[in-house]
Amino acid sequence: MCSIFVTTGKGVSYAEAEKAFYETRSRGPDLSRFSEAGTGYVGFHRLAIMGLDHKGMQPFYDGDTFAVCNGELYGFRAVRARLEEEGFAFRSQSDCEILLPLYKKYGARMFAMLDAEFACVIYDAKKQIYLAARDPIGIRPLYYGYMPDGKIAFASEPKNLVSITEKVFPFPPGHYYENGAFVRYCDITHVSSVEKAETDVLCKNIREKLIAGIEKRLDADAPLGFLLSGGLDSSLVCAVAQRLLKKPIRTFAIGMEKDAIDLKYAQEAADYIGSDHTSFTMTREEVLSSLDTVIKALATFDLTTVRASMGMYLICKKIRESSDIRVLLTGEISDELFGYKYTDFAPDAQSFQAEAEKRVRELHMYDVLRADRCISVNSLEARVPFGDLDFVRYVMSIDPERKLNRYNTGKYLLRRAFEEGGYLPRSILYREKAAFSDAVGHSMVDDLKEYAQTLYGGDWERIAERYAYHCKPFTKEALLYREIFEKYYPGQAHMIADYWMPNRAWAGCDVNDPSARVLSNYGKSGQ
Repeated sequence: MCSIFVTTGKGVSYAEAEKAFYETRSRGPDLSRFSEAGTGYVGFHRLAIMGLDHKGMQPFYDGDTFAVCNGELYGFRAVRARLEEEGFAFRSQSDCEILLPLYKKYGARMFAMLDAEFACVIYDAKKQIYLAARDPIGIRPLYYGYMPDGKIAFASEPKNLVSITEKVFPFPPGHYYENGAFVRYCDITHVSSVEKAETDVLCKNIREKLIAGIEKRLDADAPLGFLLSGGLDSSLVCAVAQRLLKKPIRTFAIGMEKDAIDLKYAQEAADYIGSDHTSFTMTREEVLSSLDTVIKALATFDLTTVRASMGMYLICKKIRESSDIRVLLTGEISDELFGYKYTDFAPDAQSFQAEAEKRVRELHMYDVLRADRCISVNSLEARVPFGDLDFVRYVMSIDPERKLNRYNTGKYLLRRAFEEGGYLPRSILYREKAAFSDAVGHSMVDDLKEYAQTLYGGDWERIAERYAYHCKPFTKEALLYREIFEKYYPGQAHMIADYWMPNRAWAGCDVNDPSARVLSNYGKSGQ
């Protein structure tokens, strides 16, 4: 992970802007640079992943034109080779150095050409304009706000902007900004033609595209690690990576001391694939003492996101403290594509597809946000193979009738896709889905709820009315998270559209807690 910071004007002082920039030092602890540039300021914190020497430091300049990017541009070596043949010169091994030559050649059309997860800002000195863009899913964070002089500022996290702009907004994924307007260059949820191939063909394509998405994310000059929960998604990523790399990969799992569901399954998967596995445990005290830190890092009050972040934050902290790992591959985004426990209640295929589109469009506020912040605040980089653009486009195009749970097994197509080849034991491949926050131990969520109970009495609803203007807290736990959020991001609740909840319009989903544990079909998932 890296951190970018750009203001298009000087409506705040150099010292104020520099202080705001340094709020995200943990995203790039290797080297920092801040200066006046263009018509404002530019800053970059670097976590060296590709091209580890100082030559990969940003901004990259071509005269007074510059680019800063937090991203991974997959397949960049082939692109770079073509550009060199056309006369472009490079001084580093960084993937992001190809951006300025691509911009010079294609202009804003370049963004739709990138196979990448990225957030970037370019200043064109000749035209005296700024362009900013974010990847189609929003895997890499980008926010914006307007300074006192009305000029726009861009940064990797809200904490960079909250002190220098009145309101902070998430930059819309799949868009670029130019001349005061946001332009959509890619709607990753749009389906131009429905894929209705036979099941064997669907599964073959799913398998091949996911393997390709994993393989390209193994390209790094810094050490790789893998989060392994023992669930289907992370286990598949680890199993494929283990086979591709042909040497023991390093896998990590975490759970509460007394009732962690996933630790035993993670160990089973690790033993099967032959990874170098480490299990961590966490305590009630660690969870509660980290709550403020986690919510400040997340910049959200959403219940599901906060709950699921506690284990992820602590495992990343322990990985950082005990290893040389700098890149972590994770299993996010599979649920949104193939369905979650609550999508079993979808009344029809069209409803399932509409829900998938909604969830993918909102990923940048929930699961993707969680993975980015928990990993980056510990100075690591996240890579998300299920977010591979080619893979996402293909799965979104599959006839939703085929993705419904008609088999008494969620994510059936994904599971069947890896039946052949012995990637995983059947006990893992067909293990039922467990909620992330429950999987580290049911007691963790119970501890958070009990802690909130000790802080608020019978007047908690009156206190919650303070926040009735947007996403009013509906439990004591929700109120606790909102009050911590407001301490660090006062008046910025609009950054999160709503609480993540199952589609309550569906029969069976009208619940008052976002955990899958409250659904009637949770079954053996929690065992």
